[in-house]
Amino acid sequence: MGGETTKPDYGIDAPGVIRNLFLAGTACAVMYWILPTLTLGGARLLLRPMWRNTAMGSIAGGVLMLLYSKFMKFRHRDKMLGMIDWCGDERVLDVGCGAGLLLIGAAKRLTTGKATGVDVWSKVDLSANARERTLRNVAMEGVGQKTEVLDGDATAMKFADGMFDVVVSNLVIHNIPSREERDKACREIARVLKPGGVAVISDFVKTKEYQAQFVKAGLQLTRTRWSWGTFPPLRVIVARKK
Repeated sequence: MGGETTKPDYGIDAPGVIRNLFLAGTACAVMYWILPTLTLGGARLLLRPMWRNTAMGSIAGGVLMLLYSKFMKFRHRDKMLGMIDWCGDERVLDVGCGAGLLLIGAAKRLTTGKATGVDVWSKVDLSANARERTLRNVAMEGVGQKTEVLDGDATAMKFADGMFDVVVSNLVIHNIPSREERDKACREIARVLKPGGVAVISDFVKTKEYQAQFVKAGLQLTRTRWSWGTFPPLRVIVARKK
């Protein structure tokens, strides 16, 4: 069968971070044995506890991040989408859709509506991130008629004002390197949202920044909560356009 997968593949989040955690853990485990002590100025320092604790923490972090990618993020997706009162006719935008986890989940809740995903396809943030894989997942999940996948930058989206009833995004905005550009992405989310529409945004850092920008752009924060069934824990912001 040419080794082709028969199931959707939603990738490994932050693969480089996971790799580095395992490498650091392995290096510290080696140092536990080859450098158990260090003598400085006549004082003998016991290093093994430091090597042991760092090795265990790094490897545990890598394992938990893998578990998030393989299991936890599906439950988190359902939590996010469960915060929306669906009618089925919504126009939905997934900002930074990656392999399509939120995009496809939203499309499955639609009848006459349509879900659009945009991404810059960074392989640093998601393993093998590519538009072609997302389209393959869309086809496998049977939502092709209700879905479109586009190239698109969160800081300068090529959509008309007030085009979407729902905007969702998970673990995307923090990857934008500058505060100015992150603020711009938040304003873009507010701009493309219809009056009365809802944005559900999830991330693990900088969420206070996002909230401030949403409020400035005329959105009303209706709910914020931590999702503790993930690693790292993620904060979910629900904001409605007035």
